[in-house]
Amino acid sequence: MATTSHEPHPAIALARTYLVAMEAGDLEEAHKLLAADATVTFPSGARLAGVGAIAAATRRRYRACNKTFERFDVVERPRGAIVYCIGTLSGAWADGAEFSGIRFIDRFEIEDGVIVRQDVWNDSAYVRPPG
Repeated sequence: MATTSHEPHPAIALARTYLVAMEAGDLEEAHKLLAADATVTFPSGARLAGVGAIAAATRRRYRACNKTFERFDVVERPRGAIVYCIGTLSGAWADGAEFSGIRFIDRFEIEDGVIVRQDVWNDSAYVRPPG
């Protein structure tokens, strides 16, 4: 069964709390919400494990990156849920140039109250190719 963000759901709260913690640089809080073997896959295909590696990769691309949440959708599963977060990015590239309005989708797999996988999609490479 699928529900949308106007219906409170614990999996949505968990994904939102994680995203807010990462944006704020609260790696200790974010770490608590990830399974020990959780992986995060970025648009480049890079797979990272652990909030430290994720934060380091993000700092190489962005000086600041903020997410505006448009909606959260959740699909319940026998062992947890899948949460989709849809919105836009704004902030500054590593060189200080500002950006806004870049679309993103984050997909979370949540099992036993923790995030076991996150897949990140966004249009940043269309706005500014890496390198």
